[in-house]
Amino acid sequence: MESLKVGVIGTGFIGPVHVEAIRRLGHVEVTAIAGVDQASADRAAGELGIPKAYADYRELLEDTEIVAVHNCTPNHLHYKVNRDSILAGKHLLSEKPLALSSSETSELLHLAETRGIVHGVNFNYRQYPLVQHLRSLIRSGELGAVRLIRGNYLQDWLSEDTDYNWRIEPQFGGPLRAAADIGSHWLDLVQHITGQRITEVFADLATVLPVRKRPIDERLTFSQAQGTGGTENGKDNFERVKVETEDYATLLLHFNGGAVGTVTVSQVTPGRKNHLVCEIDCSNSSVYWSQEESEKVWIGHRNRANELLMADPLLLGKDVMDYIHYPGGHNQGWPDALTNMMRQFYREVIQREQKGNRTAESSRSSGEPGQFATFADGHRLQCVLEAVLDSHRTRRWAKVSYLS
Repeated sequence: MESLKVGVIGTGFIGPVHVEAIRRLGHVEVTAIAGVDQASADRAAGELGIPKAYADYRELLEDTEIVAVHNCTPNHLHYKVNRDSILAGKHLLSEKPLALSSSETSELLHLAETRGIVHGVNFNYRQYPLVQHLRSLIRSGELGAVRLIRGNYLQDWLSEDTDYNWRIEPQFGGPLRAAADIGSHWLDLVQHITGQRITEVFADLATVLPVRKRPIDERLTFSQAQGTGGTENGKDNFERVKVETEDYATLLLHFNGGAVGTVTVSQVTPGRKNHLVCEIDCSNSSVYWSQEESEKVWIGHRNRANELLMADPLLLGKDVMDYIHYPGGHNQGWPDALTNMMRQFYREVIQREQKGNRTAESSRSSGEPGQFATFADGHRLQCVLEAVLDSHRTRRWAKVSYLS
């Protein structure tokens, strides 16, 4: 089979991560990369061994060799880059958020479905083998009815006032930060596992560092976040800025299947690097899974011994085999989950291209077991986040309005 030729838009942290995950598939070739200018594109292309480098992503979209593109740009560019990619007829995998408003995400979803392209959003935590196993257990009814859902997602990379990144600024990252940047991953994960959608939220947000030190050198501001403030030749090389986005959020949640839940997210918790945890209480058993110890899941029982299940192909169901690729004890992690998502995305791209089927009816809707997140998921998450912001501002419960 001839390799699919694809392009990556964006040369920051996540762009090269996508390149590495794509290359592990074997049948997909990263042919081009686009940066903010020719110098950044050339540098990334040279470091990553990519043949073509474009200073403008629109030039990449005009490349007739390229079948699919990955949008790895900062948040404020997602809507425009996604829309232009769809109109160029490219299959599209976008980093989250899909866009910064539900009206924009709704437009992108309808446009992608009308054009018949394969569309995906990078919610890769749902792609771990044991996450899929938990989903299978719940769908089978073995654990009983889902009652309570709780967890957290904690990081420490913004825990000092000298830590700075473009995500802090609403004009680049959007009006929500912790709730959207990392909270959206948790919200997608638990909805995917349980099959229940969030219908109502009550949000408490806090900015614990209301003033941060933004580096005067813009190159520092939009690259490394850690410890960028300081002095040089006796002069401050930063400016103090008021922070308008939250460092912390706790959300109370109602789900359409009757479950209730709570989650706390923080980007200012010293010592917690990428601590995503979910715990689900069902009528027969409860389960606990942590992303930082992703190779095991705890299953709790009332009237018999609790279990600690390890990720092992011999112990998991057949519907999980597409996600686990090594024998027990050979741990898979975050990059492997990302590759799982790429594998599923490009499996559908190949099927679509081979059939030459680009009708709206051929566009898969989200919710099928073992599938990647689509624009439908990205749109629904944006609707949830807008309810979070509404609840915080009104200090009341807010219903999730799912725009069609």
